[in-house]
This record gives sequence, C-alpha cells and structure tokens, in this order.
Amino acid sequence: MILSIQNVVKRYAEHTALAGVSLEIPKGQIFGLLGPNGAGKTSLIRIINQITAPDEGQVIFDGELLQPKHVEQIGYLPEERGLYKKMKVGEQLMYLAQLKGLSRTEAQNQLKDWFIRLDIKDWWNKPVDDLSKGMQQKTQFIATVVHEPKLLILDEPFSGFDPINANMLKEEILGLKERGTTILFSTHRMESVEELCDSIALINHSQVVLTGEKEEVRNRYKKDEYAIKFSGALSDTAAFQVVSVDDAGQSAIIKLTQADGTNKAIAALIKQVDLQEFKEVVPSFNDIFIQVVEETK
Repeated sequence: MILSIQNVVKRYAEHTALAGVSLEIPKGQIFGLLGPNGAGKTSLIRIINQITAPDEGQVIFDGELLQPKHVEQIGYLPEERGLYKKMKVGEQLMYLAQLKGLSRTEAQNQLKDWFIRLDIKDWWNKPVDDLSKGMQQKTQFIATVVHEPKLLILDEPFSGFDPINANMLKEEILGLKERGTTILFSTHRMESVEELCDSIALINHSQVVLTGEKEEVRNRYKKDEYAIKFSGALSDTAAFQVVSVDDAGQSAIIKLTQADGTNKAIAALIKQVDLQEFKEVVPSFNDIFIQVVEETK
C-alpha cells in the first residue's frame, strides 16, 4: 500500500470532520475519493499533505509513519489554484520544482519535457496573469507532477478545461499511472470516475460509507434488472416483473424474480414477444453515489 489511513479523527471546535476514517490505497492505482460537499474529503487531503494533523489515528506512507520528508514524494493539485500571477510561467515553475527537491538542471530538463508534451512551448516568459483559466490549470498541473511524485493528489483536475485539453490531461494522468504513480482523485464528476478509477471510497458525514474496487462496487449494486427491446404485448411472469415500459411500448426494464433466472426470463419473454435485445442494467456511479448518500443521511 502507498497509503494506509488508520482510524483518523479530525475535529474543528464542535464539528467532527473525520470520525475514525480508515482507508487502504494500493500502489499504482487511480483511487477515487468521493463524497458530497462537507463530507470530510478536504480534511483528509489536508492531513495527507501535512497541512493539518489528525487528532487521533495515523497515516502510513509507503510503509513509514507520515513525516515531513514525505512532502517531496507527494504532488497536490488543489481545486483552488495558487499560482503567483505576476511571475512568469517558467520562473515560477523553476522555483516550485526546486522547492520539491530538484536541482536547477533537473528542473529545467523536466520542465522542458512537460512544456513540449502539453504543447505550451511559447509560455515560458508569459506572466501567469496573462493566461486563461485552462492555461493556468496546465501550469499548475506541471508544478504538481514535475518532481515525479510517488503519490499524486488531484482535486477536481478537469475544472476550467475545454474537452480537448481535458482529454489531453486525462491521457497524461493515465500515462503517470502506467509509469507507477499512485493517484488519489477527488471529484464530483462521476463520468471521470467511470473512465479513470480502479477503486473508490465514498465519504459521507465524516465516515467512509462505501469502498472497494470499481467493478466490484458496481456489481454489488446491480438489481437483477435487464433492458429489453421487443415487439408485442409484455406482462409479468413467474420469471420476471416488468419495472417500466417506454411510451412506444417497444423497450422496457424487467427485474428477474428467480435466482440464476436469466435463461428462464428469456424463455418466458420469447413466449410473449418478439425479443430483439436483452441487456443487463449496470448501475452508473452517479446512481450508486446518490443511493448511498441518501441511505446514509
């Protein structure tokens, strides 16, 4: 595990932001940290970055108790950006890279490579203030990854990007994963979770309410429902119940009523209708997110 969070508690005056949170984040994965606003995600990220400390519990980083020396092995892209707007892009990135432990030569070489990869070769001498929000986002992303961290924490990384640049960033994130970087990915965009994450944890009301590998979680929330397309008259049978039918009466959702009843349902369907399509309904992470949050109010 790159990160083991063990019974972490964080309090602010009368408010408990984290109430005994435990998580295991494997090396080399993209791990989605999800939850509604105010759930405790930001408090946990601040503890991992050693901006604040837990009141109880501990964090183990790559086999060691989290210590100040680990800052150089972590990259953090916050949702709220923090660039010096009057500084030139190259000057600022050189400064930030050296703060993370790179020599001047190492910083120049790494930055040259990233400027080429993100197609921003002409930005080196531009003041940050002259850049659009998306361009500033690219600049801060480079500052976050230039020192090749073991753990990369991304908080809403696609905010401010148009679709083309968002796709470019997505490819870079996947490339970092392939090169061994572990990525902790905090977002409200469930389509990004579907595309990128290997595992997820959902925090609500300061506690972990759901965690697991993405496909295992999705399978856990299946409802034995199937989408069908057909022609004819459809009604309930011993093998299935009709959940809904579209207005045209040509597609429907059915729910199986018997264990291992797929074949039985198909057999019952073809006795009633001309069956054209039979496809399992797999819940989206948006549906799972809403269901779990509602259940843990």
